[in-house]
Amino acid sequence: MLDLSCYGITVKDVRRNVSPAGLYVDAIRADPKCNIADSGALIAYSGDKTGRSPSDKRIVEDSQSRHNVWWGNVNVHVSEEVFDINLERAVDYLNTRPHLYVVDAYAGWDEAYRMKIRVICSRPYHALFMHTMLIRPTKEELVNFGEPDAVIFNAGAFPANRRTSGMTSKTSIDLNLRTRHSVILGTEYAGEMKKGVFTLMNYFGPLQGILSMHCSATADRATGQSSLLFGLSGTGKTTLSADPNRLLIGDDEHCWSDTGIFNIEGGCYAKAIDLTPESEPEIFQALRFGAVLENVVFDPDTHHVDFHNTSITQNTRGAYPIEFIRNAKIPCRAGHPTDVIFLTCDAFGVLPPVSKLTPAQAMYHFISGYTAKVAGTEMGITEPQATFSPCFGGPFLVWKPAKYAELLAEKLKKHQANVWLVNTGWSGGAYGTGSRMKLKITRAIIDAIHQGTLKNAPTLTDPTFGIAVPTACPNVDPGILIPRNTWKDPQAYDQTAQKLADLFRNNFQKYIDGTSEEVRQAGPK
Repeated sequence: MLDLSCYGITVKDVRRNVSPAGLYVDAIRADPKCNIADSGALIAYSGDKTGRSPSDKRIVEDSQSRHNVWWGNVNVHVSEEVFDINLERAVDYLNTRPHLYVVDAYAGWDEAYRMKIRVICSRPYHALFMHTMLIRPTKEELVNFGEPDAVIFNAGAFPANRRTSGMTSKTSIDLNLRTRHSVILGTEYAGEMKKGVFTLMNYFGPLQGILSMHCSATADRATGQSSLLFGLSGTGKTTLSADPNRLLIGDDEHCWSDTGIFNIEGGCYAKAIDLTPESEPEIFQALRFGAVLENVVFDPDTHHVDFHNTSITQNTRGAYPIEFIRNAKIPCRAGHPTDVIFLTCDAFGVLPPVSKLTPAQAMYHFISGYTAKVAGTEMGITEPQATFSPCFGGPFLVWKPAKYAELLAEKLKKHQANVWLVNTGWSGGAYGTGSRMKLKITRAIIDAIHQGTLKNAPTLTDPTFGIAVPTACPNVDPGILIPRNTWKDPQAYDQTAQKLADLFRNNFQKYIDGTSEEVRQAGPK
């Protein structure tokens, strides 16, 4: 039996690395809302919070973090004393539980850089989720696991004290970079644990010259060379990385080291809204026994899940081990990328389906990180909203964006990767007028990038954004490649394009310091 007294936890019944079958049994017994889908996946519910709560994230400010962390709206500082108060509150709650679950596993498939993670929680659903999302140790590795590098104390069923200094709600997700301890209070949304691990990797990776990235990754079956797809939730990272023609490295979080790229996670966390076996067969078949379906609606008689029903949330999710994807590459590592793709969900409908970026434009768009927040990925977001998220992962950055941009520029130059901007958002008009880009069109574009046919395709320079737009792409109607041609009113397009260009310029003002003149001039004209 694992002894947790070093953390002040006195519970004797500690269940370490319980099998999925055992966690199923405990989940059904402990939570009457948990159930089993007809596919075999565990159905679980996260309560009031069905998405992340980024405004409630806190990082301890100490002598080291004070000079390293990008303080502001993304990383709000909290004192070590307040962190200790919240940690004590979490431990006190965990000590009231009859038994606890511990998941000891790894973050990072490269053994030279991997981190040992310990998760302490009270809900079997949370334990199964992290068993799925982290890299599962072998029996021998578990015996020799030793002390973890980082610990997550998940007491999400218990609220933070609003009267505690720095608390703005009953939810608080706190991280101490010195002790590598993380505390979750007031939210049972499982994704907070996953992103807590990513935040750790985003801080400690760059210290070793490793670029941590919010992206999916695939590899060529023959050469082993990889391709990266950056983008926020809802832009298509998971869907487009489930590519039957390529090997899957991972769907969301990766690192780029001197030897290549590697996945941080051992599982995938896919949006399940409108999921069908026809549209996304790889993901659909992966949601079976051992997977978690989160906040979905199902028929109580047949246990068949209605993926179109969003009465609980639009952010319905499915978590599954990466090996459930039939073309996953295990271990999840690959060579240096030949192509880096920035996915953007353009709610204005003015960016082309695909464009090729110069090195300076790549830096500009990486630092800008334009997309739209898609409904359901965060609390309170009910429809797409235009936003700029630096490095296509602003909510998860710990250093200033320039730190990650410098690492990316260095690696792009060294390994001569092509960079592309791909719009998975709207065409023929803005949100509410135009229509969302069809998945088959985006897949055809990604295929053409990987096959090298777009590299030398004829292009036109977009007059507003200055980017090179291919005028031909296999299996894509050339009529949609130039976005102005898809609008009924070309003047309305011009006005909307200029509006978005102004937003780009205004947003980039905050990053001018420390950015070269060449990059500053690489934005919209």
